[in-house]
Amino acid sequence: MNNTKDRTYLDCHIDSRGVATLTLNRIDKHNAFNAEVIEALIESIESLAHDESVRCLVLQGNGKHFSAGADLAWMKSMASKTEQENRQDASRLAFLMQCLDNFPHPTLALVHGCAFGGALGLICCCDIALADNSALFCLSEVKLGLVPATIGPYVNRSIGARQSRRYMLTAERFDAAQALNMGLIHEVVSSEQISERREHLLSHLLVNSPVAITKTKLLIQECESKPLAHELIDYTSELIAKVRASEQGQEGLSAFFEKRSASWVSEGQP
Repeated sequence: MNNTKDRTYLDCHIDSRGVATLTLNRIDKHNAFNAEVIEALIESIESLAHDESVRCLVLQGNGKHFSAGADLAWMKSMASKTEQENRQDASRLAFLMQCLDNFPHPTLALVHGCAFGGALGLICCCDIALADNSALFCLSEVKLGLVPATIGPYVNRSIGARQSRRYMLTAERFDAAQALNMGLIHEVVSSEQISERREHLLSHLLVNSPVAITKTKLLIQECESKPLAHELIDYTSELIAKVRASEQGQEGLSAFFEKRSASWVSEGQP
């Protein structure tokens, strides 16, 4: 079966093998996600999870970058919303991560260019992640007066608390080699090789029992002793909702758009 759905910001294609590919397609914004992108991803992932023809899911970005993370203009606009509206909005991003993390079939992220902020959450929720050697990563939230709240549990699980303490607190950029070293991604390849490696991995996944794979994914989750309980999901949603509308949250976003240093940056600092 061949099936393609075209959306403004997201393309969904299912090939004859049952490989579903979701392609972020908001090129003019470096595939940053806003409320519309989040809803499109949730809708697609939930639909694909119940599609009996689907065997694997590939997540990638169109254009020069995988994803710049959350759209800052969208996040800044939430300052005019109530705390309840902010909480509901943040809970949708948390639900997106949960849907991807719990997808019943193997998931593969293909990363190129920039993967910043919330994009790391998407990567960490996928079972396998490949990056080409041009990829750059950054947990940039604190630089903007924000917190990597909804993605925090997944990133922390992937790279460990020790690495999270450094990269969540410094908001420094790191390359694909460092991402590989930390366990954020599984393989670094050249841009010319990434399609070949994608097919190599899919060839292994597609010969395995779909039922056994689904049950194995559930087994892995059980072995993790359920660290991502609903209480933690609710906490992270509430945390980002409050911080996003806070004084420093708005100051960080304003400084970004006004191309100036935030108020907490001392003179002479980068």
